[in-house]
Amino acid sequence: MTPQKRLLDLLSALFLLIVLSPLILGVAVAILLQDGRPVLYVSERMKSPAEPFRLFKFRTMTNSDRDSGVSGGDKSRRITPIGRVLRAKRLDELPQLFNVLKGDLSFVGPRPPLRMYVERFPALYGKVLQSRPGITGLATLVYHGHEERILANCATSDETDAAYSRRCVPQKARLDIIYARRQSVCFDLRLMFATVFRRISLHQGRPRRG
Repeated sequence: MTPQKRLLDLLSALFLLIVLSPLILGVAVAILLQDGRPVLYVSERMKSPAEPFRLFKFRTMTNSDRDSGVSGGDKSRRITPIGRVLRAKRLDELPQLFNVLKGDLSFVGPRPPLRMYVERFPALYGKVLQSRPGITGLATLVYHGHEERILANCATSDETDAAYSRRCVPQKARLDIIYARRQSVCFDLRLMFATVFRRISLHQGRPRRG
């Protein structure tokens, strides 16, 4: 990570934490009153092929001791009413601003993967995780909706895992590698702007080759 990218992350995270603090507090109180504790969902993710960290999110599902893997149709019944709203607006990811401050995440980069997929695809994630994982990114903007549709049709955790491994991991990695080749502060700002307004299509998301 370049000093310029880290400075952009720090300034953006501090600014948003100040501006959005009433919203963050309001969401936390709403979850506490409606669904109880814990308010946060904490999950291990990988910062590099060998370095894990704890990712923070607002909890959007009922608790389960057997929870594992990515979220698919097999977990849809566990999503709480307030969780559906938070997921639709991506407000469940607000606590990740603290991950940015800690240096675990950047604002823009590949989404941090679970250890199981890093160990299953070491060569692929060896390339992807050369970039600091991010809250948003090229793959998130271009492929997130398609990924949700694919996984929504999965009825079991095994189906979800198979679909994610076969259909999502390679496509997202390809976009993450494109991002790594073209990364710049200006490109990061463009992707951050696109995340706010959700105005990016599959073709718009692919940077043109100079």
